[in-house]
Amino acid sequence: MTTPVFCTADTVHLDNDQEAAVLRLGYVKPEVISWTPRIIVFHNFLSSEECDFLKEIARPRLEISTVVDVATGKGVKSDVRTSSGMFVNSEERKFPVIQAIEKRISVFSQIPVENGELIQVLRYEPSQYYRPHHDYFSDTFNLKRGGQRVATMLMYLTDGVEGGETHFPQAGDGECSCGGRIVRGLCVKPNKGDAVLFWSMGLDGNTDSNSIHSGCAVLKGEKWSATKWMRQKMTF
Repeated sequence: MTTPVFCTADTVHLDNDQEAAVLRLGYVKPEVISWTPRIIVFHNFLSSEECDFLKEIARPRLEISTVVDVATGKGVKSDVRTSSGMFVNSEERKFPVIQAIEKRISVFSQIPVENGELIQVLRYEPSQYYRPHHDYFSDTFNLKRGGQRVATMLMYLTDGVEGGETHFPQAGDGECSCGGRIVRGLCVKPNKGDAVLFWSMGLDGNTDSNSIHSGCAVLKGEKWSATKWMRQKMTF
């Protein structure tokens, strides 16, 4: 006899249900925190082992992060973004762990896997940050392959970080702590395994300027995160 690992009034997932395991059904808990812009926090989106796996494949290849030059579409170094990072490559994308994460992102965002860019893993050390910005493109170069960025899934890989919140200044009507400062808007604290899905385009199909966000300065510890940007069209 198999033993149920999760049960509701409507469904029962068995311990040999591979689809349920890949999607972490019964573990992932969605929380809508804003409708304008659209932001959903998925608690327990990644397992602890998945978080550690992403960190370990990234650590040897970390380089200073760049931002997109709107004139050329190329990455350039800037004091707007002071983290270090790397991209999961096409071979690593074939790993079962990466495939499971990408399928989970696709299902919970309802955007096909093939519309996603390569996952980027980032490390923020004390005093490092990412100033307010939009994830959608304002240049034509990057729109040629895959169209506009529709949404972003930002996944947190570490606990025990002071500061390092993700700040949405145009969301909500309250105040929150961002890198030790009290600011207007919504701030999401980086908790290991949690993920934030936010939309760069509105329901009208236009880019949403309210989706502006920043990575608050880290005060203590290291903040590791992984980002998946998703486009209007296929990217590979």
